[in-house]
Amino acid sequence: MSNEEKIAVLKTMVSDSGTPYTDELLTVYLDIAGRKVLRRLYPFRSDVTEVPEEYEYKHLEIAAYLINKRGAEGETSHSENGISRVYEDADIPASMLREITPHCGVFA
Repeated sequence: MSNEEKIAVLKTMVSDSGTPYTDELLTVYLDIAGRKVLRRLYPFRSDVTEVPEEYEYKHLEIAAYLINKRGAEGETSHSENGISRVYEDADIPASMLREITPHCGVFA
């Protein structure tokens, strides 16, 4: 999936918030989410820069999560007018990263 396609999908995923997001902002969130996926996938490598195709939708889910959480980073509890918010942690929830199987190599 190209970066433009990812931006279009991400824009659709977060469009119900009513906030118009620029392509530049979505690209930043895709970059952050991509780094999170790659750090989990390749914990001992820093030379891989592209998210593998099998994790593209997880990449998009994490980017959407980060955008939707924007403005409430690190919130551990919030209640207002019957709406409650509690975040698993200040970063990406472990439950979102659980589906990413880390790769590691063999020492020579």
